[in-house]
Amino acid sequence: MEEKIKIKLSIADRVYPLTVFPSQEEGLRTAAKKIDQQIKLYEENYAVRDKQDVLAMCALQYAAEVEQSQINESQDLTQAIESLHQLNEKLDKYLL
Repeated sequence: MEEKIKIKLSIADRVYPLTVFPSQEEGLRTAAKKIDQQIKLYEENYAVRDKQDVLAMCALQYAAEVEQSQINESQDLTQAIESLHQLNEKLDKYLL
């Protein structure tokens, strides 16, 4: 079993110490970097003074992306199941 390591991530000019598995480190560092980039975009394009507001907007954006992805996957699965049912009906007619 992997041993956990201690890392420090900087998000919105604050340092967060974490204990994680080595396999998680790259993903966490990439996520922290993306959040900081998004914060800068919000600060440059909107009159936002409070970091908490910017962090809330980032959280909303990323959560919405995850939710939309799940909705899209669910719709794709539903369409695939429907196609399989139609194919199964055609095969039943052909074979019977």
